Formats: sequence, C-alpha cells, structure tokens
Amino acid sequence: MEAAPAKNKPQGRLLVSTQLDAKDELEEKLERCVGVVHSLTTGLSEREANDALTASACKGQQQHEEVCLGLFALLLTEPAQAQRCYRDLTLVSRDGMNVVLVKINQILMEKFLKLQDIPRKQLVWLVRELVKSSVMAVDGVVMTLLKQIAGGDVSTKNMWLAESVLDILLEQKEWVVKSGMLIAMSVYTYLRLIVDHGAPNLLPLRQKEVDFCIGMLREKFLECVIIGRDLVRLLQNVARIPEMDLLWRDLLHNPQVLSPQFTGVLQLLTARTSRKFLACRLTPDMETKLLFMTSRVRFGQQKRYQDWFQRQYLSMAESQSLRCDLIRYICGVVHPSNEVLSSDILPRWAIIGWLLTTCTSNVAASNAKLALFYDWLFFNPDKDSIMNIEPAILVMHHSMKPHPAITATLLDFMCRIIPHFFPPLEVQVRQGVFNSLTFIMEKRVLAHLAPLFDNPKLDRELRSMLRERFPEFCSAPSPPMEVKMEEMASMEMDQLMDKEEGCYDNTEAAFSDDEEEVNNKGRKREFRFHPIRETVVEEPADITPWLDQLEDTMKDKVVQLQKSSDTETQCEVMQDIVDLILEEDFDTEQMAALASCLAEIFKEHFRGDVLPEDITDESLEESVCKAVCLVFRNLVTMQEDNSGFSVLLDMLAELYQKQPKIGYHLLYYLKASKAANGKMMLYESFAQATALGDLHTCLMMDMKACQEDDVRLLCYLTPSIYSEFPDQTLRSGELLNMIVAVIDSTQLQELMCHVMMGNLVMFRKDSVLNILIQSLDWETFEQYSTWQLFLAHSIPLETIIPILQHLKYKEHPEALSCLLLQLRREKPSEEMVKMVLSRPCHSEDQFTTSLLRHWASKHDDTLAEHIKAQLIKNNNQPRKRQSLRSSSSKLAQLTLEQILEHLDNLRLSLNNTKNSCQCAHAWGGAGGRPAMRRHSPPSPDSCLLLYSVFSQTPILQALQHVQASCDEGHKMRFSDLFALAEEYEDSQAKPVKSRRKAAATSPRSRKGPVPPSSSNNEEESASSSASEEEDSKPKAPKRKRKCSSAVASDSD
Repeated sequence: MEAAPAKNKPQGRLLVSTQLDAKDELEEKLERCVGVVHSLTTGLSEREANDALTASACKGQQQHEEVCLGLFALLLTEPAQAQRCYRDLTLVSRDGMNVVLVKINQILMEKFLKLQDIPRKQLVWLVRELVKSSVMAVDGVVMTLLKQIAGGDVSTKNMWLAESVLDILLEQKEWVVKSGMLIAMSVYTYLRLIVDHGAPNLLPLRQKEVDFCIGMLREKFLECVIIGRDLVRLLQNVARIPEMDLLWRDLLHNPQVLSPQFTGVLQLLTARTSRKFLACRLTPDMETKLLFMTSRVRFGQQKRYQDWFQRQYLSMAESQSLRCDLIRYICGVVHPSNEVLSSDILPRWAIIGWLLTTCTSNVAASNAKLALFYDWLFFNPDKDSIMNIEPAILVMHHSMKPHPAITATLLDFMCRIIPHFFPPLEVQVRQGVFNSLTFIMEKRVLAHLAPLFDNPKLDRELRSMLRERFPEFCSAPSPPMEVKMEEMASMEMDQLMDKEEGCYDNTEAAFSDDEEEVNNKGRKREFRFHPIRETVVEEPADITPWLDQLEDTMKDKVVQLQKSSDTETQCEVMQDIVDLILEEDFDTEQMAALASCLAEIFKEHFRGDVLPEDITDESLEESVCKAVCLVFRNLVTMQEDNSGFSVLLDMLAELYQKQPKIGYHLLYYLKASKAANGKMMLYESFAQATALGDLHTCLMMDMKACQEDDVRLLCYLTPSIYSEFPDQTLRSGELLNMIVAVIDSTQLQELMCHVMMGNLVMFRKDSVLNILIQSLDWETFEQYSTWQLFLAHSIPLETIIPILQHLKYKEHPEALSCLLLQLRREKPSEEMVKMVLSRPCHSEDQFTTSLLRHWASKHDDTLAEHIKAQLIKNNNQPRKRQSLRSSSSKLAQLTLEQILEHLDNLRLSLNNTKNSCQCAHAWGGAGGRPAMRRHSPPSPDSCLLLYSVFSQTPILQALQHVQASCDEGHKMRFSDLFALAEEYEDSQAKPVKSRRKAAATSPRSRKGPVPPSSSNNEEESASSSASEEEDSKPKAPKRKRKCSSAVASDSD
C-alpha cells in the first residue's frame, strides 16, 4: 500500500515526465512562484491584485523575480488567463522583462523538447506578444526559437513551429528589419527549410517561406551578405523555384539591382560563413550530442552513440538533407584544441566519414560532398582557417587503406567540381583548391599528397585526372636513385604506423608480362603496374603486444594457433577459440586484441588465390575448409536470435577493421560452401555489424577489394551478388563498372551466357537507362562490354531509346554504333523515330540518315506514317515557344527544322544513289557512245529507295501541310524537298484518283512503264536545272513544274 502514492505521483503541467523521473528543478521553482502569486491575489479584484503584485515586486530583487516568474508560469499553463497575466507582467516588471527573457531562453535551449503541448503553444504566443511590444533583446529569443526548427523533419509539431515563427516574422516585418542579424538568421533558416517542404501538403507553407526570403533578399540584401558563401550554397538548392530563379539571374548578371554596394557573386563566395549561421541549423539537442562525441567519446567506441544519433535524427527519408548541416557544422564550428587532437578522442573526420556512408540517395551524397569541400573552393589562407579544410583531406587519407571507394569518390568529386561548380569562375575555384592543398602541406596536416593522389588502389582514370589537375602534388615517374638515411628512417616510420593501423593491403603482385600470350584458365592478362614480387622469407608474426591483453586461456589457444602448421590442427584450435568467444563470461573488450592477432596469423591466407584453378564441388569444398572459415561456419549454423550470433558478428566486424579482405572471403564462403546454401543474406547482417553499418557501401567496398585481388573470383561471385542483393546492385552502375573494367573477352562471354540462361540479371527496366548513361564516361572496351551484357537481356529497346538525346557523334561512338546495329533490326515505332529525328544535324554525323535509309528499305509504309505524325505535330506548335524550350533544356528537343534537315539529308543521299543507278544503266549515251563505268553498280533495291520512300502519300501530305504554313526562309532552304509536295499536289489536282490508278488506266500506262532511259534522264535534268533557275524568282515556278509532272510522277 505504501507504493500507491509513488504510483499516483501528480504530473506537472509544464514538462512531460514519467513516474521514474525526478522532479525538474525549473518546474519546481516555477510552481513555487505560482504559489506566491496566488497567495498575493486570492480573493482580490483585478485592480487590488495588480496593486498587491506591484507592491511585492518593489520590495526587492527576489520578490520581483518571484512575481515575474509566477505570472510567466501561469501564462504558460493557463491559456484562459494569458492576456491578464501578460498585462500584469508588463506592469510589474522593473527590468524590461529581462528575468522572463532569460527563462524563455533557458527553456528553449534545455527543456523545449520536454514541454507539453499547451505550454509550447503558449510560449510561442508569448514570444509573439513580446515582439509586438518591441521588448528589448527579444530578437535573441526569436533567433533561439528559430534554432529549434529542425532541418530534415516534416513532423506535425516541427511544421507548426516553422509556420508559427514565420507568421511572427511576417506580421512584425517593420520590427524585423531593425535587426540586421535577425534578418540574416531568418533568411538563412528558411532558405534551408524550403528544401524540406516539397510535399504537396506543405506547398502553402513553402510559398510563404519563398515570399519571405525573396522579400528580405531584395529589400535588405546588404544585411544578408553577412551570411557569406553558404548563402550561395542554399540559393543553389532552391534555384529551380521560379521566384528564386529570377533572383539568381540578378545575382549573377545584374548584381547592382540587389544593392549598389554588391559587386557580384564572387564577393559572397570569398567571404567565410560565420559560426553563428552554421550552428543555427542544428537544434540544441543535436549540437549537444555532436559536441559530446567530439570531446568525450574515444575513437573505436563511437558506434553506439552513432547508432543512437541515427535512430533519433537520420532514420527518416526526409532527413537526408540534414547531413549537409551536420557536415558544415563539424567543419566550421567544431574546432578541437591541440590537446584533444593529440588524444584518442573521436576525430572529426571519422564522424564525417560515417555521415557520408549513411547517405542513401545520390542527391544527398553529392550535397554532402559539396558541404565537405565548400570551404576549399575559394580558400584564402589569410582569411580562412585550416580547421575548415582539414576534415576532407583526413577523410580521404584515412579511408584509402580500409575503404578506398570512399577516397576515390571524394577525389573524383574534388576534380570534377573545379570546372563544373560555376564555369565563369573556374580559374578562381582551381586556385582555391590549389591554395587548400598547399596550406595543408604547409601546416603538415599531411606531409605529402603523392601517396594519396597517385595510389595504386585508385583506378587509372582517376589517377590520370589527378595528375592532370594537380601535377604539383603528384609524384612523377623517376629512375631508381639512392635513398638517403633520413628518407629510409621516414619510410620505416611510415611502415610501423601502417602496421599499427592494420589497414594496409599486403597482397603480393608483380609486373605483368607483356610477352605472355597464354592466359591461365581464362584469367585476364593485366598490363597495370603492380609492386614487384620479391622472395621474402616470412618470419612469424609478432603478436606480443596484443597477446598481453588476452586472458590466459585465450592467449594459450592463440599461441597454439600461431605455431600449428597443418590445416586440420589449425581448424581444431580455431574452433576452440570460437567456443571461448561464445562462452557467457567472454570479455568483449578482448575482441580488438584478438582480431589483431588473428589478422596477423592469417595474413598469408589472405595473400593467395581463393578460387581453385579447377572448379568442382570437391575443390570448392576443400577451399573453404580452412581455419579462417571456422567463424563463417559457426555463423551459418546459428540462428539469428542466438546470443552467440551477435557476439560472433561483432568479432567478425572487428576482424574486418584489421583485414578488409574478410568481406569478400565471407561472400565466397557463402557461395561455395554446401553448408551455407541459401544463407547469402547472412552477409547483410555482417555489413550492418561493421563500422560502416550500410549494406550497399560495405558490398561495394568488398567487391572493389575482390576486383583488385582476383578477377576470376569477381566473375565467380557476380551471379550470386546480383541475384541476392538486387536493390544494391541494379540501381547504379558502380558494381557493373568494377566488373567490365577488368574482365577479358572470355569472361565477358561467360557472363553473357549466365544472362542468357537466366542465372544472372544485371539490368532492370527502371534503372537500365541511368546505368547506360553513366557508362558513357567509361573506357571503350568497358562500354562495349556493357552494351553486350545489355543486349544479352530481353529488355525492349524502347526502354533505353531516350539515351539518344545524350549521345554526341564524336564523344560517344561506342554507344552509337551499338545502338545503330540494334535499331536496324527493329521495326520503327513512333518513339524511335522521334528520338532518331531529335538528334542534331551535322554533316559528319550519319547516324540518323543511315538508319532512316535502312528503315525506308524495309518498313517504308510504317516509317512514312511516323514521319508524318512528327511533321504535323511539330508544325502545329508555336515557333517561339518551341525555340525557347529547346534553348533552355539540356537535352535536344525535336523541332520542325530538325525533321526537315534530316529528310533533306535523306533525299540527298537517295539522290546520289539514283544518279549512280542512272549512270549504271546508261550504257548507250547520247550519240550511241557507251558510258564508262568506274564503279560496280548499286543494287536494284537501293535504286528503288528514292521511288518508294518519297512517293509515300503520308510524307507528301505532311510536306504539303508544312509548306503551306512555314515561312519563306524555310521554303527557300528546303525548296527541293517541298518540290516533291508540289508534284504531289499537282497530281492530286488531276481528275485521276491516284497515281497508281492513273498508271493502270492511262493510255501511256497501257504501253508499260517507262524505263528511265537516257532521253528521260536528259529531260529530267533539264527540268531540274530549269526549276533551279526559277527557284530564285519569287513568282510562278509551278507552271514550269506542271509540264514535267507526268514524267516525274512516273519516275516516282
């Protein structure tokens, strides 16, 4: 019975609490103050109560604070009395509301998330009233309230807060414009929030935000300039909104419109953004957690803190945009002291690397990388801080050994951002990045950049790009030279550090033999540089430093494992070690030391080839019967709800940090072992247990490591990887690029066979187009391999036909040639014809002409109908709107002029064939002289093309329709093309219903069709020359053509 009072503990009216929470000190103090106010005013009229409160407040500082805070607490908890309490508060206060403002700031910074709904609404109402009264220093309260609006959060409460604060700013605009810092802070906040409010139900709020930001930027631009370069970054994110687009144009091309003192966008980009703005986009709770991680958490123990932070703030799809705010905050605000930098506290680069791996969309990843490198672009050593650019270089440096894919994508971004950030300022951006790298070396953040920029783990294209962009920081090839003692000591120190980090990949390799002509079992012969293989006498690994950290039983087993030489004994000892790990009293703090020991002991295993030369069931099973696979085998036989399962996963994740190759060895075991049949999804649990915590990133890194070590194994794993992890492999071309970059023709053919047999699916309808577009930047063989693999699938060509708009005849010959050969086998559809005709016309680009000519020979009726449809459709569109659209779009848009140009090119090509045909038949020329024939005659089919395609009624009708409505310029330019329509019009004017009936019923037709004799040729040539002369005359060319229309129609 004694527990009943605790169970029924009264709930406070201000803060949310549970039965286990202690009474909050602030809430308790406010309740005492409410009691004081009640004791002074109970039973009194309003006038008497006011006099009593005033008299009490005048007695001293303590009584003044009690009365003010009591009225403040009543205002928050009693909405019905809010107006009277606020009136009394304004009359009683003797310090300009300072006591109340301090408490509001305290609640906003420390208690806002715990506020109940009514006090939260009342607090915002009170801020509105304080603003209306123009209370001194209330702008600071409004800026603190702005900080509570979370980015990447579209919950109801957060949207209510965003709209409520915006309403205050809009209603009290005259008060707002008096504070320059409040203008800048509110513009920075709502420019950032606009990105999150794109859902249909949030569009009214977004429009209010846009109107507010536009108004402030246009009216008070100089106050907004103090934001610095991050103002440009935020404006870039919203530039597609029409109102923002107009502002962008003024910002870039007419800066004086915004302010006479504003010189241009470069003025903003060269100004560093203040910490106040970067910090205002994190809520106080986020900021506290990040500062705790960067000042109290030890490196290696951060996972549970990161997991909590991700669950709390980064788990929703809308939270992708929050990562940019976090990265900008870490780079620009969190500047640890030298003491912290030299300790084992979690470094900034590790948190940023983790944030990059949590990006699940390409847009979010690109924005996050831009946020990381943003201070590099216009870095000035005299104004900017080394701490702003240090995290990016350290993320790349520390990720090179364990996770080279992260380093590669960051280096690639750094290279590509220089020309693409803002082309008119490319020189300044290049100089900014150069200044950053130079300053990094001067401050000894990294002693040398060559090991990073010219690292063998990077692919050759990226290394070539880095050498081209940054030759000053890349090591040039040089002949062997004597190594000085100082350099030798430095090299030994580097090797020692690498060993301690446990990240180096010690795979042996050699120069590829250029003379070798025979491949072993289909293995690709590579011509890339590899370190020279040296004959090294292996000494036993020194694991003493880690052995001392193990318990005696575990230490004995590890020593026994190191000394044993045969596989069977090693497996037995390894099983004993696994059993010790699974015991309940196993100290998980030993895991790091045990993983280091195992990584050293099994180092030789990770150097050799994994896949046997002859792949049979027996050889595969034998290849996975090794000691290192005992951990895999135990995981496979366990249930996921078993407590030992998570312990073994953690052990494997720890070993993964010491030896990254363990990842693709696990994939191989799950594929090759009979015991692991159907257990491939175990890899997903492993990926989530690693420090990366992300399946896609982990899988890509492991496949990259496999690609660098063993191409045969990569091809062996490919079918299983694509079938078991379709969401991770089919959405982007990352894995596909890894594969086609290293396979040879034999391996390509094997993969195609897998596709044809249904064992492998490498493309999906919803993503194949994007992947093929990505492949346009790959090497020639890589592109041809990609297209061969695509053609092995049964995906309709219409799915990828829009890629034609991305292809340029000089830059993408591989894709064009593959498409050309495939399209010639297809019957033309309307979409195909539209895309083919939408290609720009160029004298050297024969793609469209050759394809139209081929289709004309096989499907002339179908082609004619589709061309007619495009001519009519584009002729009916207004010319001005059409030209504006085509000029503003990045992709080519089909225009009437383009269609006419392609048809004219086709006509010229067929005319050449026609002339060749006539020359071939003209053995008896004028005067009976035989004509010389220098070339073999064209085929009869090609000779008939001109008579078939341009005699089709749909094309002639469409040309007639276009001619009737086009301007004189087009009529002159395409006069020969329109002449065909005029002949068709003349033939229609005759009483005969159609040409073919005329041919059947006219007296001339009874004599048989007139062959294209020499006399007819002379008549036609004379007629054509006469028509050419009369084309220059504006009047009456039709009568002349009518004279030869009969002959022309027959020949047509």
